[in-house]
Amino acid sequence: MTAIGVVFVTAPENSARRARASHSEHDRRERTPARQGQTRRRHGEEYAGDIYSTCSRQGPDMTARIETHGAAVARKDWRSMTAALPRWLVLLVAAALVRSPTFGNPLVHVDEEFYFVTAQHMLHGALPFVDIFDRKPVGLFLLYVPAAALGFPWGILAYQLMALASVVLTAVMIARLADRAGWHRGATPAALLYIFMLNIADGQGGQAPIFYNLMMIGAIALVLPRADDAAADWRRIARAMGAMLLVGLAMQVKYSVLFEGLFLGLWLTVREWRLGATPLQWAIRIAAYALAAMVPTVLAGAVYAALGHFDAWFFANFKSILDRKSDPASELALAFLQMVLFLGPLLTVCWFSRRLPPADALTEQRRNLLFGWLIASVVGLILFGSWFNHYALPVMMPASLCCAGFFGAAPQGRRIVAPALLAVALVAGETIVVTSAWRRGNDAQLETIAAAIGHGPGCLYLHSGDTAIYAASGRCAASAWVFPSHLARERENGAVGVDQLEEVDRIFRRHPAVVAMRTPFSGERRVVRERVLQYLQRDGYRLRGRYPIGDDYISVYGAAVDDRSAERYVASGASY
Repeated sequence: MTAIGVVFVTAPENSARRARASHSEHDRRERTPARQGQTRRRHGEEYAGDIYSTCSRQGPDMTARIETHGAAVARKDWRSMTAALPRWLVLLVAAALVRSPTFGNPLVHVDEEFYFVTAQHMLHGALPFVDIFDRKPVGLFLLYVPAAALGFPWGILAYQLMALASVVLTAVMIARLADRAGWHRGATPAALLYIFMLNIADGQGGQAPIFYNLMMIGAIALVLPRADDAAADWRRIARAMGAMLLVGLAMQVKYSVLFEGLFLGLWLTVREWRLGATPLQWAIRIAAYALAAMVPTVLAGAVYAALGHFDAWFFANFKSILDRKSDPASELALAFLQMVLFLGPLLTVCWFSRRLPPADALTEQRRNLLFGWLIASVVGLILFGSWFNHYALPVMMPASLCCAGFFGAAPQGRRIVAPALLAVALVAGETIVVTSAWRRGNDAQLETIAAAIGHGPGCLYLHSGDTAIYAASGRCAASAWVFPSHLARERENGAVGVDQLEEVDRIFRRHPAVVAMRTPFSGERRVVRERVLQYLQRDGYRLRGRYPIGDDYISVYGAAVDDRSAERYVASGASY
């Protein structure tokens, strides 16, 4: 797999540069003696053989020089062949290869399992934040709806292919922006670095940044300074409005993009002033840009208000985020060190890129925007306060982009740093993908658990474990708090809009047909687990078995009563 990174470094660094070669120059070269000789070497093996035979008679030194020259020509022909490939094809092949081990696996990450299950519930009439609780904006669940419509398991592969498309398009945009920033020679390595680095930070599947990164880089591309920018240019203003609308859409995928959006809004504020907008024009435009960024969120709130559920929407989207407890300091410190390990090499290379002098004032403006964006993403990561692996994904995009400068302009960057960093990212990323699959489980294990749970009419209460069990079994959920951590983790106590113990009491008053739970885990609220075990014993639930899933086990308990009694449970108003 390391060879992939080395080969792709020689891929097209600037497709536009190839287009600038004219046909007249080609004809002139074809008429030169050297070119004629090259043509004959390509198409006449007998001619090359005659030369080699003649030179062999002149001594071994001449033969060695001919062999060395032949090897150099072969290497050059290989590089020419790879350079002839379209950039998008190189990036597509690279992304498909490094992400292919996850294709079809429903247990890539607990977050995307939940997004898929929520989208399934929405197709059956469930309303996020009302019938199924979470803090993610509704736009993220809407992204998963097309894949969920295909059902299980084909919908799993569908969302993973959607994520693949998003990654490739984002990488193409990274290379394109690198071109426009004057980093032509490092554009493709930078785009490949983004693709490879994603796997290191749990980006091998459909995490939220995989999708909203594309929106953010699209916003940056729209406002990137142009030579003909003018204060009164309506096309420039329209592009800025479109950029802020993309920021607003990204916020409806995940609110953590707020910091990048704030930076872009502030940059546009300064940009309008420097272009010579009058005070009135400046005020109107800045207000319009802010409104464009707010439209998607305001629209979502308005829809919930019209449905009579504004309070539920507001609590889930905003208040519960502030109510959630922090992880222990030791866990936070370890997580932050992991962020430094992931991002430190990239940020170091970016620092060297920043030291490279721009060719002109326009290039300097473009680079200032890109580096400012990078700084904003890092600040947002730090201020967010909790650092799961995938929280580094938004930083990896501008960081990979800004590495393009040192990759292309500095000989040591081009010959040593870029190949080395790509190779390390590739090997480390694939290693993490493989080990994560071993730790989290696979589709065969999930199917075994689903068979033990059964597909009867009764509902399932998953106290802890993988949310994908709902999708695989087809069972309805026993509570609106479908994501197990919301009722089982200590840090969620008092932050989910319901008392955890009271919700467990409510669940067992309605007698779920099946209860499933993993082994005890770090961060679990023990009193909740003990309450569940008490109900299992009191109500006569029978242990159907303990089943492996990755490096853990899931225990499945069946109700003592016949599943026909579950029909009354469904009629009583249980969640789908």
